[in-house]
Amino acid sequence: MQRIKDFIVNSRVWRSFFRHGWPDNPLDRSLVMTSNIFFHLHSVKVSRKSLRATYSFGLGIMSAIVFGVLSITGILLMFYYTPTVERAYSYIITLQTLVPFGQLLRNLHRWGAHLMVIVVVFHMVRVFYTGAYKPPREFNWVVGVVLLLLTLGASFTGYLLPWDQLAYWAITVGTSVAAYEPMMGSVIKATLLGGPEVGQEALTRFYALHIMVIPAGIALLTSLHMWRVRKDGGLAAQDAPDAEIVEE
Repeated sequence: MQRIKDFIVNSRVWRSFFRHGWPDNPLDRSLVMTSNIFFHLHSVKVSRKSLRATYSFGLGIMSAIVFGVLSITGILLMFYYTPTVERAYSYIITLQTLVPFGQLLRNLHRWGAHLMVIVVVFHMVRVFYTGAYKPPREFNWVVGVVLLLLTLGASFTGYLLPWDQLAYWAITVGTSVAAYEPMMGSVIKATLLGGPEVGQEALTRFYALHIMVIPAGIALLTSLHMWRVRKDGGLAAQDAPDAEIVEE
């Protein structure tokens, strides 16, 4: 058992989660407390270089800001939308033609969704080419990959909600492509559609995923992701011997 414990504790996966080892002494227990997101939103130390605008070009912050805009505009859009196949499209037309600034509101949400996908992809590219995914930051890289998938999922699920011909056939093709996944393709398609074709069940599921499940996951993981960025520091903080560290 001791060999198994040592193997797990000394593995890269374990050390990416827990930086200070197993808290079996007062020092490690205190370090676990000071590096806990629920007790310290800001990390104790950060790299001064990682605070420069040119280090990350603000792509992560831009993603968070766009997500905030999408959340606000999405809540406002919910006031004028009902996820039913009989009324969904008519509510979109009413929003665009009769509601004051309704067209602007929808365009802000739609183009904001496209912008978030672009910014998140550029953010991932920046992290990859600057080597910011390397140990001990591999866990935060995985969190970022999951956030990218959730962002794509939010864009995909929101595509069906207008319930027009473009949305209907786009989701039909998209779910049909997902069905070709060799392991769980049929399960994924059945879970998304709730039936043999795109209909009321699919609209309800896509609406629930779009306004509740995926945004909650993005908000939670974004909080964890940003905290780990500050806690882990930049590339220079970990790898350069003369990196300057700022205590908060």
